[in-house]
Amino acid sequence: MDLTHMLSSYGYLALFIGTFLEGETILIIAGFAAYNGHMSLPLAILSAFLGSFAGDQTAFYVGRYNKKFLETRLKKWECRIEKVHRLLEKHQVLVLISFRFFYGFRNITPFAVGTSNISPLRFFCLNGIGAGIWAVAFGLGGYYLGDVLEHFLQEAKWWVAGGLMAVIVGAWCFKTIRSRLRAPRC
Repeated sequence: MDLTHMLSSYGYLALFIGTFLEGETILIIAGFAAYNGHMSLPLAILSAFLGSFAGDQTAFYVGRYNKKFLETRLKKWECRIEKVHRLLEKHQVLVLISFRFFYGFRNITPFAVGTSNISPLRFFCLNGIGAGIWAVAFGLGGYYLGDVLEHFLQEAKWWVAGGLMAVIVGAWCFKTIRSRLRAPRC
């Protein structure tokens, strides 16, 4: 089974699962695969939207119905949950639409929103809007990144290869010199 067949057969399911859990990287890769003709860009964006939306809805309901678990078992999240609650007080709509664009808030925010007094219907609607914007932005970003990379690599093959070799040699030299300087002297 070749990569093209695997992507067309299982790529959308993998994309759904990946975006259910996290997602930016896998969606950018899917956009790149769509640029190369291995996936359909609209189906990739739809899969990512559905995965992200479903994952955040699930986290919202876990927060809503397991507040005590979040408060007692996940003490490491306590500070972040409080920060999300403060942001929700000031910028509720903006936070609910944009949280998935901010590293560190993407995973905790739906749980924290579930512990707040925001209605499930309000979260459902704003989460859908945010998931749609996110899926389109990162899907198209990966697609157009594929175009840019293809043009860049066609024109800069030797520069890239030379740069990569320079980085490898430089890292080796740095490691060698550092280890010699740290070696105990007799």
